[in-house]
Amino acid sequence: MKRMIVTFNWSRGSRKWRNLLVTGRTFAIMSVSSMAFFVAIGLGDMLHQRTAASPVSTMKGFAANVSGSMFSDMLEMEVPAFTSEHQDSGSSVLSTKQVSAFLLQLVTDINPNNPQSLLARELPGLSSDEPFLIRKGSGNETAIGPEDHPPIPDNTPSGSNGNAGTGKGVAAPDSHDPIPDETDNTPETTVPDTNNPGSKDDPQTPPAVDSNPPADSTDEQLVFIYHSHNRESWFPVVGGNSDDPTSTKKNITLVGKRMATKLEELGIGASDSDYDYPTMIKNYKWVQSYKYSRQIVKEALSANKQLKYIFDIHRDSQKRKYTTTTINGKDYAQVFFIIGQENPDWRQNEKLATEIQKGLEAKYPGISRGIWGKTSKEGNGEYNQSLSTGSLLIEIGGVDNTLEESYRTADALAEVVADLYWGDAKKVSAPKES
Repeated sequence: MKRMIVTFNWSRGSRKWRNLLVTGRTFAIMSVSSMAFFVAIGLGDMLHQRTAASPVSTMKGFAANVSGSMFSDMLEMEVPAFTSEHQDSGSSVLSTKQVSAFLLQLVTDINPNNPQSLLARELPGLSSDEPFLIRKGSGNETAIGPEDHPPIPDNTPSGSNGNAGTGKGVAAPDSHDPIPDETDNTPETTVPDTNNPGSKDDPQTPPAVDSNPPADSTDEQLVFIYHSHNRESWFPVVGGNSDDPTSTKKNITLVGKRMATKLEELGIGASDSDYDYPTMIKNYKWVQSYKYSRQIVKEALSANKQLKYIFDIHRDSQKRKYTTTTINGKDYAQVFFIIGQENPDWRQNEKLATEIQKGLEAKYPGISRGIWGKTSKEGNGEYNQSLSTGSLLIEIGGVDNTLEESYRTADALAEVVADLYWGDAKKVSAPKES
């Protein structure tokens, strides 16, 4: 009897072990399959970063996911005179489905009409209304993005100590009118001469760069450099006691002048604008910076049909450890290219940024932080880049870099742009093989 009981217990134990092994095998298969799935996605994303010219998809922000009918219904509730044309006579205003979908996305960022949004937070590139690193530079292994901070308001009169904040509260001279709206085609008298890179006697002109006479040169003005945030400066320049590194004199416009000077010495016709928007524009508002600078770009394009490259030069708000690299024993301010994806042709602008970054990586490895894509969800989202496929926003260094480090990078950028132009020119002029 005892033997029978032992045998019975052993049989039950064996069945449990078999069940456990079957369960374990199933779990192992599922685990390996899941791991293979995410490894495949990761490899696909890596391949995409190396070969694709754009993120996986492009969305136009949160508003794009709210139906036009819902907006129309909301307007009809607030404006009695407005009647929604699409609304059926039997339909109710703001249906439960619309409201539920809207609230779900507001709270969770999940769009029930777009299953992709379920994975958008987990898989890189799927949530492209967020800032997105399109191409990583060798100088940005941690993939840290740029950082934007509006200047701290300062009521100090402009020019009193060279650190005038945003210029808010500083009245523009009566002789100057605001830059006209984008729809106004009337020539603006306050826009500076974009074909004059500045006098050599100008105290703001950076020192001459060392360069051999160019083998090639052109009399055409091919490059225009401007600054939407023209007063951006650096802590080492304005002093450590400042909370806001901006200046009316020693600012990012000096770097633009340096780059234009270097381009000229390399045989590339270039001009730069040091237009001081806070002083020259009545009721200046920092948030409208790109609206103001857009008029500068339009004037430059109107005056010169030969412009090939248009660069809006900024400095980042990130700290030194994210914006500096050492090359051959010298410190350089690193470069970050910003692409506005609200521009319908942004892939063409990105192509140019990719070509410049490739040249920088070859000559100055580690100087590029990469190419960063932005929509209007964070920032302007367009950055005047729809005006030209050769238009780029370039961040040079950050708040802790020195002017000397920024000059070195301006020289490097000029060299690569010149190489790119002359390389393309030789391709065009090369005789075709018969």
